[in-house]
Amino acid sequence: MSRDTVNVGLREHKIKLSTAVFIMYCLVAAGAFGIEEMISASGPGLTILMLILLPFLWAAPQALVSAELGSAIPEAGGFYKWVQRGLGEFWAFQAGWCRTLSCYLDNTIYVVLAASYLGMLVPMSSTANYIVKASIILVFTCINLRGIKDVGMVSSILSMIVLIAFAAVAVVGFANWNQNPFVPFMVPDESLIVNVGASLAIGMWMYSGYTAMSNLSAEIEDKSVIPKGLLIILPLSALSYILPTIGGLASVGQWENWSTSGGISFGTVLGYLGSWGTAAFLIVAILANMSIFNTYIISISRGFYAMAEDNLAPKSLVKCSKKHGVPYVGVISLGVFCLLACTFDFTVIVTIDVMLLMVDYILVWIAGVNLRRIEPDMPRPFKIPVGTKGVIAIVSPGIAIATISLLLNGTDYFFAGMIGLISSPVMYYIWKRMYGGMTKVDPQKYPMNPKTKLGFGDLDRMAAIFAIIAILGFIGCFFFPWYEGSWGAEYYMEEYGSANAFEFLLNGVKWMSVLYVTIFVVLKLIARKVDPKQI
Repeated sequence: MSRDTVNVGLREHKIKLSTAVFIMYCLVAAGAFGIEEMISASGPGLTILMLILLPFLWAAPQALVSAELGSAIPEAGGFYKWVQRGLGEFWAFQAGWCRTLSCYLDNTIYVVLAASYLGMLVPMSSTANYIVKASIILVFTCINLRGIKDVGMVSSILSMIVLIAFAAVAVVGFANWNQNPFVPFMVPDESLIVNVGASLAIGMWMYSGYTAMSNLSAEIEDKSVIPKGLLIILPLSALSYILPTIGGLASVGQWENWSTSGGISFGTVLGYLGSWGTAAFLIVAILANMSIFNTYIISISRGFYAMAEDNLAPKSLVKCSKKHGVPYVGVISLGVFCLLACTFDFTVIVTIDVMLLMVDYILVWIAGVNLRRIEPDMPRPFKIPVGTKGVIAIVSPGIAIATISLLLNGTDYFFAGMIGLISSPVMYYIWKRMYGGMTKVDPQKYPMNPKTKLGFGDLDRMAAIFAIIAILGFIGCFFFPWYEGSWGAEYYMEEYGSANAFEFLLNGVKWMSVLYVTIFVVLKLIARKVDPKQI
C-alpha cells in the first residue's frame, strides 16, 4: 500500500504561529500548577534553582532537537517518524508505544483534577462529580472531532486566561514582597540528593511535552510554525513558572505549607486583592486542566495514527472523517477510555508513566544525534547551530537526568515502570507479526526474517531492552535502601498502608531483574540461531 493512499485522510490547515504557541503552552505548561509540591518537598531556594536550571538541562534539549527534526521531517506521527528515520522501525515503535500509552493512562487525571477543583467551589455528590467529569470529556471530545482549528481556538482562549492569571500572581507577589524567597534553600535535616529527588520528577514533568506538538505536523500547512513555536514556548513556559513562584514565596512565604490539596497555593497570593482572588484562581485551575485535556486529545489521538499507517497498529486508527479530516477512531477511543477510567484511582497507574516517558525522550535525542551522523546533508530548515559533537553535549544532560530520575523517583515508581515497559517489546512482537510492519511499505529497506516474522536483528534489540532494565534494577537494589532510608517507611505506610511495602517492592525489583536477565540470555541464544542482524 502506498504512503499517499494511506495519508489522504489527514488535511492541512492554515494555523497561525500564535495559535500553535497557545496549543504548545497547553501541552507543555498550562500554568504553574504542581510547583506547590516542589516547594514543600525540597525547599523554596532549591525549587527556584531547579526551575531556572531545568530549562537549560532538560527542556532546551527537547525543544531544540524537536525544532530541528520537526523542520526536517514534518510528517504525521512526529517524534515517532524521527526515531524511525534515525534508529529504525523497532526503536520507533518503542518510542511511539511508550509515549502514547503513558498519555492514555494519565490524560484522565486532568479531568479528575478539574472536577476536584470545581468541588472546592461547589460541593457535589459522587454522582454529580462523575456527571461533571463525563461532561468535560464529551465536550472536548466533540471539539477535537471538529479538528485542529477548533482545538486551537479553544486553546488560545484558555491559554490567555491562564497566562493572565499567573502574570497577576507574579505582579501581586512582587508588589507585596516582604521576605527572602530563597530561604531556606532546602528542607532542613535532609541531604541534597533527597531534596533533589523529592521534586525532580515534578520539575521534569513541568518542563516536558515539547515533542507532543510534532504529532500534528502533517495537519499544519506552514511547516515552519512548529519549530518557530518551540523556540518561543521554551522561555515563555519558564517565565510563567519562575516569576509567579518567586513572587508567591516573597509575599506569602510559609514554604512548608504549600500544597495543591488545601494548603498555600498560587491562589493564596491573589488573596491580597480580596477574598474573591482565591476563588477566581480556582476557576483558572479548572480551565487550565481542561486546556491540557483538550490539547492532549488531539496529540494523543494521532499517536497511533502513523504507527497504523506503517502497519504496526490496527488499520482502523487511520480512518479520518470526510468533513474535518480528523482520525476519529483515535479521538473517540480516547474519549471512551477516559469515561471509564475517570472513576478509578490513578495513583498506582501513574507510577508506570515515568519510565515510559523517559524512553521517548532518550530515543528522540539519540535519533537526533544519529541523523546528524548518517544524514548530514538532510535539509534542516532549522538547524541547531553546532556540529554533531555540540548536539551530543546539548542532549547528554537530558539523557543523564532521565536515567537518574528512574532511580530517584523511588522503588515503587521503578518497579511499576519495569512492569509497564515490557508491554512495548511485547506489543511490537504481536503487531509486527499481525500487520507486517514497514515490510509492507518498503520490503527492500525493511526486510522480514521469514523465521521470526520480525525484522532482522529485532530479537537482539528486544534483548537489549531487558538487559538495560535489569542492570538498572540491580543498581536499584543497592541504591534504594540507602536513598529511601530516612523517609521510606513513613512514605510507604502513608501511600500503601503497609510498613512492609518497601521490602515487598524491593524484592520485586530484585526478582524482576533476575527474570529480565534470564529473558535476555534466552533471546540472545535464539537470535544466534534464527535472527541475524543482517541478511
